[in-house]
Amino acid sequence: MILDLDRFIVAERPHWQELENLLQRLEISPGRSLAFDDLKRLHVLYQRASADLAKVSTSSAEPQIRRYLVALVGRAYGEIHETRSRPHRLAPWRFFTRTFPAAFRRHARAFALSAIVTGAGVVFGGATVVLDPGAKDALMPFAYLDSSPTERVKREESDVSDRLHGSKTTLSAFLMTQNTQVAILCLSLGMSWGIGTVVLLFYNGAVLGAVIFDYLMAGQGRFLCGWLLPHGVVEIPAFLIAGQAGLVLAAALIGWGDRTPARTRLRRAWPDLGALIGGVAVLLVWSGFVESFLSQYHEPVLPYSLKIGFGALEALLLTLFLARSGSKSGSRDTRA
Repeated sequence: MILDLDRFIVAERPHWQELENLLQRLEISPGRSLAFDDLKRLHVLYQRASADLAKVSTSSAEPQIRRYLVALVGRAYGEIHETRSRPHRLAPWRFFTRTFPAAFRRHARAFALSAIVTGAGVVFGGATVVLDPGAKDALMPFAYLDSSPTERVKREESDVSDRLHGSKTTLSAFLMTQNTQVAILCLSLGMSWGIGTVVLLFYNGAVLGAVIFDYLMAGQGRFLCGWLLPHGVVEIPAFLIAGQAGLVLAAALIGWGDRTPARTRLRRAWPDLGALIGGVAVLLVWSGFVESFLSQYHEPVLPYSLKIGFGALEALLLTLFLARSGSKSGSRDTRA
């Protein structure tokens, strides 16, 4: 094959330089990942440089060009067929906005089951309080819930002082810690083949149902919404996701027709379990903050309409976040 070497070099040099620039970006930052379009471009340039090397190899002229292309193609081959694990980079924002919601959507059935069990508990707790008011003492987990809802509303609405002055941070830290511990327990009980997780979800639902029906029967629905919605629309879904994680763990242990060893199933489920419980922790930090700084203040200090509107906005944003966040980038990463 007769090759016009000068013309060949002038035409192909820009492609070689572009490939070299891409390789330098990867070599300078080994933990960096290229975008999907850049990955495709890297592969095209690698194929073109390999073809150019084959053409130059047939000519005895310009051995320097041949050596340059051999080194360039070798570097590109090494990057494309790299098998070593890349160094891990801490990326909290990417984890919360992509990894967590993607793991949530992958196990939507487990979340639905968690919600059904909790809903059954709500119905049971509400029916128990309606049919047997004396059972309230056994269901309510906190002393201030044992009193009459009307008396509590009257007492708290008459107190216009900042009753949590100087202790908001302490209360929020206590709520964050306690709620996160319960969420981790809910996940850990998945080791009991899900039985413990189901019991805990049902119990939490029963307590919630007892509180809701107790205040509704006393005609304090507006106070109830203003009190629970600001933090509850985040806290309750967080506990449901913790139950979802516990059920995913139980499914990995049981197998459900999967004949792979339990160790393999657990290893496969571990990344999603970590993503779910990590996202739950972030949600509970937010709900603890809101409960301490907003939920504990009632009219006339804070209008109920404002608190209810804030809760409704939180519920909408959380729903959109879990349903859509990271979905496009996630599909692109999968194709890559």
